Amino acid sequence: MRLWGGRGRLRHQRLQTILTIAAIATAVALPVVLISVGGGVSAHELSDLENAGYQIVVSAGGLHGIANAHRVADEILSIPSVTAASPVLSVALDAFLGTAAPVPSLAEGVIPGQFLPTLGPTESGLFPSPLPLGDPTDSVHFDNGTYAGPATNDVLVSSPLAQQYKLSVGMTLLLGPSANASQAVRYNLTGTFGVPLGELGQTGGFALLVPLSSLQVLTGYASGPKAPVVDAADTVEVSVGGTVATNPSQLDQVRNEVQKLVPYDSVSTLAQEAQQLQSASSVLTGFYLALSSVGLTVGLVFLALVMLRRVESDRRSIGIRRAIGVPGRSVVGGVLSEGVAMAGLGALGGVVVGYLLVEGLASWASGPVQEATRLAEFVPLTLLELVLGVLGLALLAGGLAARAALRLDLAESLR
Repeated sequence: MRLWGGRGRLRHQRLQTILTIAAIATAVALPVVLISVGGGVSAHELSDLENAGYQIVVSAGGLHGIANAHRVADEILSIPSVTAASPVLSVALDAFLGTAAPVPSLAEGVIPGQFLPTLGPTESGLFPSPLPLGDPTDSVHFDNGTYAGPATNDVLVSSPLAQQYKLSVGMTLLLGPSANASQAVRYNLTGTFGVPLGELGQTGGFALLVPLSSLQVLTGYASGPKAPVVDAADTVEVSVGGTVATNPSQLDQVRNEVQKLVPYDSVSTLAQEAQQLQSASSVLTGFYLALSSVGLTVGLVFLALVMLRRVESDRRSIGIRRAIGVPGRSVVGGVLSEGVAMAGLGALGGVVVGYLLVEGLASWASGPVQEATRLAEFVPLTLLELVLGVLGLALLAGGLAARAALRLDLAESLR
């Protein structure tokens, strides 16, 4: 048996070989894409958790579900070993920059003095210190929940937004909760902050940072009967100091104290989130492999059928070799080597195709697809295990053909 067939005999064997390799390559490319992209995104999220400047996070269900964020932050700060408690409210705003249409941007409302201490070493270097957002405690405008104090309408803009629209410190911006310019409020641009475009991409690059109370008033999440959530926030990020940050039992005690203050909200440590993320990543990897197994099964069944067909077409040649004393193991070895060769070429081709597909999406796709594929990680050990798995299954498929070759009737084959 020959991998590419003869010149005048069974030329369609070449087509069979090409189709078999293509089928296996297609089947292998799918798990390469899924595992590399999924694993890369999970690894990126784990890295963010490990490098975060906070250790405990308070969250709530629903949209901006944490109520009384200023009071909650003050109460958490009273817990021993807590060094910072930063409420964060994230809301989409429209920036009116003199363009034909308002520019959608993601605004985050923070307490300036609490925000920076909860950032990791990588993120903290992107922001000016101290944050030029006026009152560092955000208590003057908040005024014990009345929001009657003088507002500090200062804003920091991300460097991509500033570069795109030629914004500079000292300018004023109109920011509003909708495309209706009559609802917009004038803000003073007091600084910029950098955004790592390689990770966030242009979609996440148009960002704003404003005082928490200012954003709450602008978006209707301050106080009063019409506020969906009073003094709202999405999360409260809590940083602890000393050895507590690295001591699981002491950190869990702090988490329990925080939970007593907010019994109806969710309080978790980053270690718990990391474990949950790792578990979810393992489940997703298993799902990817299960999904890919359908394509791999089709490819290997096709390989088995091609090998059986070749044994049938080469039965006379096999009979002659057996009749002149060629050992059965030699026949079996030839059949298996041919199957493994086709499967190996297909598996290697699938790895290459999967890699090129991911790189292509990372370069030319847009939006979340490009952002996710740029985080893809091609782990050599995982790819090797995938290729070896395909080769192992190819041995099983080739074993069916080898068994058929050994069971050929010699008299019938030599007619």
